[in-house]
Amino acid sequence: MTLESIAFPPASRKPAAGLVVVLHGYGANCHDLAGMAKFLNLPDYYFLFADAPYAYPYGGAGRMWYNLEQPNPSELADSRQLLLDWLRSLAETTGIPLEKTILGGFSQGGFMTLEVGLNLPLAGLVVLSGYLHPQPRPDRPSFPPVLLVHGQQDAVVPLTAAHETRDTLNSWGLEVDYHEFPMGHEINTPSLELMHNFVIMNTQN
Repeated sequence: MTLESIAFPPASRKPAAGLVVVLHGYGANCHDLAGMAKFLNLPDYYFLFADAPYAYPYGGAGRMWYNLEQPNPSELADSRQLLLDWLRSLAETTGIPLEKTILGGFSQGGFMTLEVGLNLPLAGLVVLSGYLHPQPRPDRPSFPPVLLVHGQQDAVVPLTAAHETRDTLNSWGLEVDYHEFPMGHEINTPSLELMHNFVIMNTQN
C-alpha cells in the first residue's frame, strides 16, 4: 500500500528549486488544496498533493488520515508509516532531497505534518489550522523550522490547540514562526503569502 498523489512540476520548466508536499484535512482529498500550487506563486517548485489512505466513512470522494469520530490506533500508525515511507521515497522519484522539501498540511493534514515531519530532515514544516497530539519530545538532535498559522475564530480546531502546539514546539527548542488571523477554519491570502516566503527562505540556502 502506498499513497496516491497529484503532481505539478515547476511551471517555469526550470530545474526544481525544491519540493512542496501538501496534506489535506479530514474528509477532503488531494484535489482540495491543489489550487495552492497556483496561488503560492512558486513557479520554480515541484508540488505534490497526497491522498490520505483511508476512505471517509460518510461517503463521497473524501479521505482521512484517521477517523476522528471513532479513533483507531492502527489507522494512525499505518498512516504515519505510509507517509514516512512515501516521503523518504520522494528523493529518488523526484530527484529532490528531503533537505529541499517542505511538508505542509491543513487541519488533520497539519497534524500529520507534525506527526511525521518532526522525524525527518526536511527543509521546513507548514501547519495551517493544525494541531499536535500530546506526546514526549521526539528523540532527535534537531528539527525543521515550523510555520504555524491559525484562525482566531476557528470552530473546528480551537485557537487554544494552536497555542498549545506552539508552546510545546517552543519547549522542545524548535524555531516556530507563529501567526493567527481573524478568520475561521480556513486558509486566507496572508497565510499563503507567509507560506510563500517560508518556502523560499528555507529551501534557498
